[in-house]
Formats: sequence, structure tokens, C-alpha cells
Amino acid sequence: MGHLVSKNGYQLKKRTRKSHHRKKKKRNCFLHGPCMLCFIVHSNNSDLEDDSDHSEAVVNGCHPNSLTGISLSAVGGVGIGAVAASKLAERYATLTSPEECSKFLLSPREFAIWEEQGKRLLSALPAKLIPPPALLRTAGVSVPIPVPVPGCSDDYTEMVCKRKCSEVQRCTPCKQPRCAFSAPEGALGNGGVGVGEEEAASNSESGHCHLPLCPLPSSSSSASTSSSPADGCCGLGLHAGLPHSSDSSPCCLRNYDECHVRSTDAADHISINHLPSSILLKVLSHLTVKERCLCASLVCKYWRDLCLDFQFWKQIDLSGLQQVNDDLLVQIATRRQNVTEINISDCRGVHDHGVSSLASHCPGLQKYTAYRCKQLGDISLSALAAHCPLLVKVHVGNQDKLTDAALKKMGEHCSELKDVHLGQCYGITDEGMMALARGCPKLQKLYLQENKMVTDQSVRAVAEHCPELQFVGFMGCPVTSQGVIHLTTLRNLTVLDLRHISELNNETVMEVVRKCHNLSSLNLCLNWSINDRCVEIIAKEGRSLKELYLVSCKITDHALIAIGQYSTTIETVDAGWCKDITDQGATQIAQSSKSLRYLGLMRCDKVSEETVERLVVQYPHIVFSTVMQDCKRTLERAYQMGWSPNTSNTS
Repeated sequence: MGHLVSKNGYQLKKRTRKSHHRKKKKRNCFLHGPCMLCFIVHSNNSDLEDDSDHSEAVVNGCHPNSLTGISLSAVGGVGIGAVAASKLAERYATLTSPEECSKFLLSPREFAIWEEQGKRLLSALPAKLIPPPALLRTAGVSVPIPVPVPGCSDDYTEMVCKRKCSEVQRCTPCKQPRCAFSAPEGALGNGGVGVGEEEAASNSESGHCHLPLCPLPSSSSSASTSSSPADGCCGLGLHAGLPHSSDSSPCCLRNYDECHVRSTDAADHISINHLPSSILLKVLSHLTVKERCLCASLVCKYWRDLCLDFQFWKQIDLSGLQQVNDDLLVQIATRRQNVTEINISDCRGVHDHGVSSLASHCPGLQKYTAYRCKQLGDISLSALAAHCPLLVKVHVGNQDKLTDAALKKMGEHCSELKDVHLGQCYGITDEGMMALARGCPKLQKLYLQENKMVTDQSVRAVAEHCPELQFVGFMGCPVTSQGVIHLTTLRNLTVLDLRHISELNNETVMEVVRKCHNLSSLNLCLNWSINDRCVEIIAKEGRSLKELYLVSCKITDHALIAIGQYSTTIETVDAGWCKDITDQGATQIAQSSKSLRYLGLMRCDKVSEETVERLVVQYPHIVFSTVMQDCKRTLERAYQMGWSPNTSNTS
């Protein structure tokens, strides 16, 4: 069974204004009940007049509970049979427009016939589904309806409403169900007699929204009388045509409209603050500390409290904020003692005192980053090592005042250290590095850059005492092949950075590649000793190698051709500034290599731009890096981000 919707084709539109500003729409019928009554309500008057004699004859000879027709006791000597009912159904099926539906009004006599037919249809429903309405009210006549007997008929499921206005959308349900399939206790307790208006109002206030009641269409509205609605469970209390019945909405519809307006008004006032705090914390976690402190925390008090949540102050990134000083670090340390990670890179207002205070109040600190803080020295790093034994990451690149004393403290107290960056710390020597290596056996990443007093002794100590090393970098350090050869004992080595090693020979590099089977990235840039033969051995022996950087090395086209022929794993090759590479090498490596995804040819002047353009078209899966290609990609990225030459400011 469906629902009988309005035949005039009005759709239920979303109401966004308050109830006292709305104009009620006229509806010929809005009965939300069993659709078995639909074809009677919208039947043609002429059908009843033409078939009245035949209907009376059928009623006189019909049997109750007949399978071929529906017999009803007459009201005022009028009845309707199966033939009349089928014709009414056919007439109803032919209605095609709301205008036709609005013309079919029932006279008092026809209304009595309709009422008797409706009573019979209602009596066929099981009592568990449809409890009896209190009264069927006509023009001044109240007719009691007997309680239907369960199991009277099972053919009611075949009666389906054929909706004429298929475009009418369903009503959005209220929070509470608009009807229930069990009769209210008051209705059953009164023997099926409808409850009064007070109980209906209480049901409306409590949220139990029953089905709306339908004003019956009638040709004489003056004959109708006003009465209280019967509050049947499914809303089947039927009203005669009341004065202005077409303009008045049923009680449940009015309650539904008010509920809908309230929900719409509430939706208009919904803001992001109605989200759970856990979701808001997740949203705010994508902001930086600067954005949270200078923007989000100023929105409202609630957001300020959220921005002060402890989880935001476990990882603190203050890099580049020149207003950060020792006092701020002290306040953070005293109020938020659960800090596990902090970054104060480029904070020139922070000194050893602030970092020491932070370390004393945050013993759980695990990651410390302070690049280019030249004002910091051994005091800060020693305090961190003494108070924070759980340190796993220390990046203190470009700190001139740092010496071996701080490294010795770290070696004594930080046995869990795994990641160390000491690039351009010119005061560090082999003594400090050996102490660090002996005290930190779990070290996995070690990067040194331009540390002029770090020699082969440091490389040997690191290789002996730190077997778990995976990332090693000695860029620009005065190490030689005699020290690098010790790295062959590191079985877990995956990334090796040997840029600008002045005394590095090809045999050492080839031996490292042969012994370190997990090596995936090898950087040999700025080493003039690396030649084509070394690259060929690397291509053959590097079974796990994916990245090979050969910028400014002494290689020719034969090196690129060897990579394309022998390597099945190398994806990135950077041969920029190699003056002897020509079009032949670039073309053959692109043709023969199946794994290549990036080829760097920056300032390879013997490779023509026409060749590169042709290779870009032929091998779109490979990124070719030249001056012109990089400029094109940069310009294309700028266009994608909305940049236009007309909007740029020209001086």
C-alpha cells in the first residue's frame, strides 16, 4: 500500500521561512491512509447516478464476505456493489490532470454511499494493522463503525493506489514516526471511540505525529459541521467537508510543517562548532602552530581552548619564528610538559638557557631540531642529553659553537638515538664522533657535511659500533677510500651519500655496491674520478639500486648506454653537467631502459633541445630535465595555480 497524495499535483517544497509567513496551499485531498479509498474519493459523480439502480439491485441480493463483490448494508436505502466499485475504479484510472480531479465532488447521497464502501474496506483490514476510527462523520450524521474482525479478508493487499501525480515527492518524515501500527491505549480502551482534542494536542507536543485527516470533497460545504478529529492510530478518522475545508490544513500536516520549519531554522543556525570536539581537533591538527596561534585561537573561546589541547603541543614547530625567545620556551615547558618533538630552526632569539629549561621540564622529548641556530652551543645539547634519555632524533646542523663535549654527553645518556644530523658543525672531531658511535649502537641515520675535522677514523668507528645504519652521508668530509671501504660491513645500508669525496676511487665504489645488496640510492656527484667503467659495474651489480646521481662526473655516452642495457631497477639517473654526453647517449638509454623514469640532462650542452623534445613525445613516461623543460614545467604549474602574465606586476 502506498499513500494517497494530493491530486492537484502540488509538491511539498522545502520551507525556509517561519510558519506565520507561509501561505497555506489549497488541496483537494491529503488523506494519508490506506490507498484503497483513493478511487472512491476521486470518482465521477455521473458514475454513481448511472449505476445507482443497478447498485441497489445488487445490494438486495448480495452476500456478505462474497468473493465476487463487496456487499454493504445501505445507509438511507443506498448501496453500492462490485460492478459499481469496478466502474469507479475505471473512472479513477482515466483521470489525467489535477483539474479533472477537482471537478469530482460528492453529493450527500453519494457521500453516504462512499462512506459505506469505506466502512467495508476498513473492515477487511486486520485489527493489528488498522484499529477502527471512532466515528465517520457526514453532514450532521455520525455513523459508528463496528470493530473489524481479524482474518475477515486477505485480499486487501491487492488494492494498490495508482498515483496520478508521480512527480509529487515524498514528505520528509519528522523525527518521530508519523504513524504507528498499533492503536493507542486510549483508543482501544474506549472501545474504538476517538479521543478528544486535548489528547491529540498532547500527542502533537510529545512528538507522536499521527497521520493527517482528510476533509472530504463535497458539493455543498454549507451542510458540513465542525467536529473534533478522531484520533485513530492510522489517522483514518474521516471528516465531512468543513467550512473552508480546502484552505484549512489537517492537524498533523500543520504539526509536520511546524516541525519542518523548526528543523530548517535549526539547520540555518548550524555551524562548525556543532561538530564533536574530536573532529574539530582533527581539523585543527592540519594547521601549523603559527596558524593556530595567530588565526584559529582568535576565533572564539571554544577554539582557543581547542588550540590549547595537549596533543597540539606534543609536536611543536617554531621554525622561522623570530619572535620566539627563551621566555616563550620556558612558558611552553612549564605549562606543557608532554612535549615529544620540537623544531626551533632559524629561531635566533633562543639561547642555551631556554633550551636547557625546556629539556629539564620535558623529560619525554624524543625529537630535537635546531638548524642554523649559531647562538646555541654545548650547554643546550648537553642539557638535552642529560634530561631527555629518550632522544631518538637530533638535528643540529650549522652550529659553529658545538664541540665534542656535547657529543660525549649524548653518547653517555642517549642510548636510544637513531637519527643524527651534524652537518657544518665545524668544531666536531673524530674524538666526539667515536664517543657518539660507541654510546649509540642503535644509530640508523648519520649525516655529516663539510665537517673538516672528521676523517676515516670516524667512518671506521661508525661502521664497527653501529651495525643498524641505513643512511650514511659524508659529503665534503676529508675521508678517503680507506675509510669508505669499512662501510661494506653495513648489510642494512640503503642510502649512501659520497658527494665531493676528493680521494674516492672506482674500486672502492664498486666493492661497496657488490657487498651492500640493499643499496637503493647512491650519490657520487662532484667526484671526477668516477668513470664509465665504474658506472657499468654499478649497473650490473646494483640489484636493488633505484637512484644513481652522477652530476659533474667524468662519464660519457657509454655510461648511459650501460645503464640502459644492464640495469633493470634504476629509475632515476642524473647526469647533469657531464660535458661529454651527447644525443646518442640520451636516446639509447631512453630506448633500452624499461625502468627509467627520470633522466637529468641539465647543462649537457652536447644534447640538443630538438632531441629532447622528440624524446619527450616518444617516451612520455620519462621526465627529461633540461633548462628548457624545467622552465616549461614551472610555467605550466604556475598556470594551473591560476597565474596569468596579465596579472603579474611588471616594474
